[in-house]
Amino acid sequence: MRLLYRLGRHASSGVLTLAAPAARAEVYVLRRGAAVCADGELAKRALAARLARSVAEPSISAAFDGGTTAYPPGAVHQLALAGWVRSHLEAQLDGPLAEVLVSELAGSRLALRAELAPEPLDEADRRMLAAMAQPRQLAEIWPLARTPRFRLLAFVHFLRAVGAIAVDPGAARTTGPTSAGAARQEPASAPALRPVMDPRMRAARQLLGVDDAADAETVKRAYRRLARALHPDLQPDADDQRRRMLERRFAEVAAAFEALA
Repeated sequence: MRLLYRLGRHASSGVLTLAAPAARAEVYVLRRGAAVCADGELAKRALAARLARSVAEPSISAAFDGGTTAYPPGAVHQLALAGWVRSHLEAQLDGPLAEVLVSELAGSRLALRAELAPEPLDEADRRMLAAMAQPRQLAEIWPLARTPRFRLLAFVHFLRAVGAIAVDPGAARTTGPTSAGAARQEPASAPALRPVMDPRMRAARQLLGVDDAADAETVKRAYRRLARALHPDLQPDADDQRRRMLERRFAEVAAAFEALA
């Protein structure tokens, strides 16, 4: 995934070969960071499905020949690799994986690698990227990003997977005094990490990206934003795999909202 992202990010052209021991090698022609395919939306979806199968192989090997240029006849459709990698990785994040991510990064400072930073898709992306422009803990990034918690975690999961952020574990919580007379250092707290009495309510609020003190109107607005982003009917171009993911995520969001209503 890191190689695919870098090839897309740096607008590479050439021939990419992905091979696994028990599978036939897949060959992709790249043109300025995008994989090309035959005309037709179905062919583009088939190309995305091939990529997904290739990267799912446990022992995949990759070879890129940047000295070879090719452009198959009729190949007018393209799949931007950087965008596909981001979409594929963000779709992997679910509730349990989000909790693991928070646990693994708690107390660590995250620093964005500017040379691998993605192009922002919207204003929320710009805020998230700006919040990570200097090393900060996850609990400090969320209030600055002003975006639903799940979206921020999906973005961080993607950046971490492609190596676009550096993780400094040395900033973790200090459990004892650092020196004589020195006060214990505690990381800045954030609403996203505060516990609530009922674990189910806590999980529902985290899924919707609201803090423990959020009122009913704030919860409703968060739900509506996520519903617009995840409702399958609002993304008619989504392939079958992404549509199933959207349906699952939308159901989780709807259940969380009902639990808090």
